[in-house]
Amino acid sequence: MTRKELFQLILRKKSFLCVGLDPDITKFPAHIRQADDAIFEFNKAIIDATRDLAIAYKPNLAFYESLGIKGIQSLIKTMDYLEGFRSELFLIADAKRGDIGNTSTQYAKTYFEKSSSGFDFDAVTVAPYMGKDSVAPFLDFINKWVILLALTSNAGAADFQSQRIEAPEGTVKLFEHVLQTSRQWGNAENMMYVVGATQASMLQDVRRIVPDNFLLIPGVGAQGGNLEDAARYGMNNHCGLIVNASRSILYASADIDFAEKARAEAFTLQKEMESLLKNFGLL
Repeated sequence: MTRKELFQLILRKKSFLCVGLDPDITKFPAHIRQADDAIFEFNKAIIDATRDLAIAYKPNLAFYESLGIKGIQSLIKTMDYLEGFRSELFLIADAKRGDIGNTSTQYAKTYFEKSSSGFDFDAVTVAPYMGKDSVAPFLDFINKWVILLALTSNAGAADFQSQRIEAPEGTVKLFEHVLQTSRQWGNAENMMYVVGATQASMLQDVRRIVPDNFLLIPGVGAQGGNLEDAARYGMNNHCGLIVNASRSILYASADIDFAEKARAEAFTLQKEMESLLKNFGLL
């Protein structure tokens, strides 16, 4: 999916909502836990309840890999199900990969090369710590996206990301140097950045360096991030935001009505997003 196609999808659905598919069996309703493939049945119910409200889904690979082969099989079934709605969805592998070049090449094939792995994601999250040669293999795939970790929403982000360093561009915070340097590797057509909603006040600094790139914004909902602030500081003339919500949608209820409550939570976010898009003159 190109940047233009992604923007058109946002306008069509009046939404920039991404639903994180982070299935924790211990939080499933009892009737779902009894299914032969509880993860797939849970994911399918969430997808069916929210598909018209969301532009993207983002499986977090840890929740599947931790269950071994059975978890991977559930992920494959989930992705096969999403494939039936491919024209209306942007699919993100939340894998946070990054390694030496030949290893990153294999990771890229895992998520982007369907003939090799069976997976055909649109984007994958990548850690930039090992530098250009660890990121470049992901950028070799046409019409696929790298989503580079820049300024995350976790408490430990301050340990490194906001520390000041001496860089060619002067004394800057480390995340600013990551943004500046990575602009030389990719562009607004193939690179996005992770910026946590809990870091909304710093979005102005992010936009000063990467005004045109899409930003994946986690942290809205259970982590306490504010959607209005994220839009105020981060939205650009093609929206430029994909806002993820996971726990607040997935676990809005632990009862038989979990899908209905998930839809209600997603609907609330979508309506707020529609209003923000109108306020910014994009609808």
